[in-house]
Amino acid sequence: MQEANRDNAADLVGADLVGTAEVGVGPWQGDLPDDPRYDPELLAAGDRRNVVDKYRYWRLEAIVEDLDTQRNPFHVAIENWQHDLNIGSVVRTANAFLAHEVHIVGNRKWNRRGAMVTDRYQHVRHHPQLADLAAYAEQHQLAVIGIDNLPGSVSLETYDLPTDCILLFGQEGPGLTDEAHKICTAVLSIAQFGSTRSINASAAAAIAMHAWIRRHTFGQKIQP
Repeated sequence: MQEANRDNAADLVGADLVGTAEVGVGPWQGDLPDDPRYDPELLAAGDRRNVVDKYRYWRLEAIVEDLDTQRNPFHVAIENWQHDLNIGSVVRTANAFLAHEVHIVGNRKWNRRGAMVTDRYQHVRHHPQLADLAAYAEQHQLAVIGIDNLPGSVSLETYDLPTDCILLFGQEGPGLTDEAHKICTAVLSIAQFGSTRSINASAAAAIAMHAWIRRHTFGQKIQP
């Protein structure tokens, strides 16, 4: 139970707080439920974690188990050769869109601050090299789709994203490495209209994930 306390405390630290207003819910009112998904300590003390209402008072393991029955078949991968600070935000967005897994390629350690504790609910897998990610993609029959705003790339807005795929992102600044380009089925660019040559890596990841959601979750038809 001490481990559960640490998990809950970490979730509270990572919660999105607006001003000084409390988030979440207080102690359970009325007869206690006997559903094993509920955490007795959360029922007694309240649940201030950054979770949707459906999962209030649920144990961490129960939430992950339920999410695993609903996950989307797309994956997200990001290169991590220089400890990119955007990775935490990418993980948080992947959790919001219920990606199957997030793959960290390169250095095992990554900055979790931007994840806001969502990495506890999102499966994250490490690959030392891009060859390892390519082997995983081949084994699981996943198309590797690179996202990079370079000459010769195809427009994300008109590309028919496959259902089973890995959306692969490079680091902030350099973008996808040459090795990453070589393992991609296609490389897509995000339409831009201003003066900057590129957008933030975590923002690009959010746009690409949402493009997949529009195409496959809401049946959005892409017009060439």
